[in-house]
Amino acid sequence: MSDKRLLEIMTGMPDLMKDLEAVRSLGLPQWTIAAGYVRNRVWDTLHGYAEQTALNDVDVLFYDLSDLEESTEKSFEQRLRELVPEYRWSVKNQARMHSRNGEAPYASVEEAMRGWPETATAVGISLTDDGRENRIVSPYGLEDLFGLAVRQSPGFRDRNAFLRRVREKKWLEVWPKLRLLE
Repeated sequence: MSDKRLLEIMTGMPDLMKDLEAVRSLGLPQWTIAAGYVRNRVWDTLHGYAEQTALNDVDVLFYDLSDLEESTEKSFEQRLRELVPEYRWSVKNQARMHSRNGEAPYASVEEAMRGWPETATAVGISLTDDGRENRIVSPYGLEDLFGLAVRQSPGFRDRNAFLRRVREKKWLEVWPKLRLLE
C-alpha cells in the first residue's frame, strides 16, 4: 500500500518525469534520486501544503566500482545542471562513500542508505532502464515516512549528530505533525 501511495504522490509532481529522465540519461548503475526530494514531497502532501518545501539540493546516488573518482561525480552534476538548471544537484557514487563515512565498503546503493541518519530520509525513486516504470529504494520501508516519524536509522550510530541534524533542519517547525521518536 505504501509503495502505491508513494508513487501516487511522486507522480503528482509536475517535474518528476523530467528529473528522472535527466538522471536516467546519464546511464548510471543502480541510480536513484533520494532523501529530501522524496521525503519533503511526502511530508508536504501529508501536511496539506499546496506549495512544495524548497530543496537544498537534489541527491542522486549510484553505485559504480569501476570509477571511484570524485571528478566523475562533478561532471555528472554539471550535466544535470545543464539539463535541469533549477536544482543544485549532488551526485555521489556510493561505491566510494564508505571511506568518507569511515565504514566498510558498501555493496549497493541500498546498503549505503542504511547508514543514513533517519529512516524516513532513506527513500529513493528511479526509473527502470527502459523508462517505463518507477522503482522505489527504501531499506527501512516507508512506515516512518508515511507515519510522520523522525527516527534514527539503526545503521547510524551518532545520536547527537542525528538530533543536531533534526534541529538544524528545523523539520519539526516546517512539518509540525512530525513526531521525533526517541
